Amino acid sequence: MDLSIIIPTFNERENVRFISQRIKTALGHLAISYEIWFIDDSKDDTPEVLKQLSEADPCIHYVHRDKGRGLGTAVVEGFSKANGQYLIVMDADLQHPPELLPSMIEKLKQGSEIVIPSRFVQGGSDGGLNAFRKLVSWTARMIGQIALKRLRPISDCTGGYFGIDKKVIEQAKLDPIGWKILMEVLVKGRYSKVAEIPYEFVDRNAGESKMSLKEQWNYLKHIGKLVLNSPEDRRFYLFCAVGITGVVVNLLVFALFFYGLKFDPIISSISSSFIAMQNNFIWNDLVTWRGHGATGKRYQLKRFVQFVSVSLVGIGLTALTLKIFLVLGWHELLGQFSGIAIATFWNYFANSRWTWRSAK
Repeated sequence: MDLSIIIPTFNERENVRFISQRIKTALGHLAISYEIWFIDDSKDDTPEVLKQLSEADPCIHYVHRDKGRGLGTAVVEGFSKANGQYLIVMDADLQHPPELLPSMIEKLKQGSEIVIPSRFVQGGSDGGLNAFRKLVSWTARMIGQIALKRLRPISDCTGGYFGIDKKVIEQAKLDPIGWKILMEVLVKGRYSKVAEIPYEFVDRNAGESKMSLKEQWNYLKHIGKLVLNSPEDRRFYLFCAVGITGVVVNLLVFALFFYGLKFDPIISSISSSFIAMQNNFIWNDLVTWRGHGATGKRYQLKRFVQFVSVSLVGIGLTALTLKIFLVLGWHELLGQFSGIAIATFWNYFANSRWTWRSAK
């Protein structure tokens, strides 16, 4: 079997016949074997329509779930049923045009492991959404791309129309919440090449929209769950949390030295940064990069020396930023805080690629 098309359905009786016919027409000229799996959670008579379709066409299969658990789990169940080398996920509501299937299949055959029809590359359009839905969609994408590194290069990371080579998910433990299954695949799948092709999103003709406040809340929970299950992203947020404790220590010590003990502002900056640096190393070694270095005092000392080397550059950046603020006549605490922010990005980048990477 070359291709499996997975279509989750919920009260889509008006659409399943149309989508089936359009898929058949779109693939009719291709020398490809395919199957369609409808994973149905409907409460209307959609299952009866699907039964009729499956009896009339051996390429069509369906599963009706009496206690549906959402679109994401429907897709995962479809993955488990699929026999094709390539898997394509699409909605039944005709917002995802089947006419793009040949282009998606071609990209997969050419070596792209994930193919995503995108509304946001040249030639694409999200014109099927009203202004409010566009705002919600944009906000959701921004949240996902800020929170998860693997989503950042993808222009349409929250779409529901995509194709994959089956090997992408063979070892992935997919456990989605809600309806954004593509994010689950992008974060947990094994792949190196993603292709995006343009498509025009159109308004639904019939059926029920999946958008609701509950699904928006599920989306946020899904983001949080993916962060927790993504070592790369989780580590960054742990580093930031440790950094926050370091900021508190840094600013408190700076205030003590500068305002209380009347030290020179540059000396206060350097001293407070050194103390905060020691605080940060201890917590990063125990929590952020736990298990990423050999145990024993000799190895911990090696990591500390590397961490200090990186942090010295960060301290210099902080002090330089403070000096610039002082020359410009701006407030010294704002200068110190700005320097800390700049140093934080440097410290994470350098430590993740040197200190804890090399300590094995």
